[in-house]
Amino acid sequence: MRLPILTLTAIAALFASADADAQTYDPRYPVCMHVYTSGGRGGGGDYYDCSFTSIPQCRATASGRAASCDLNPYYAFDEPPPPRRRQKKSN
Repeated sequence: MRLPILTLTAIAALFASADADAQTYDPRYPVCMHVYTSGGRGGGGDYYDCSFTSIPQCRATASGRAASCDLNPYYAFDEPPPPRRRQKKSN
């Protein structure tokens, strides 16, 4: 009798759990704003907005909100700049 009850409980728990979305960071921008939200029924809905080019820009947007600014862990800070193209001299 225990096995069917445990099986049904496990199945119900799988169906009742909410789907989780993968967090994505935009690697094109060096700064992300972490926005803290109080979730009503579904729990917290914290998210990252990675669309800022500087910490001051992010802080200005985060002002007055439950948010903080962080460096984007997926931005390539140490990537060398692209090579300069030489212009051909015309004769």
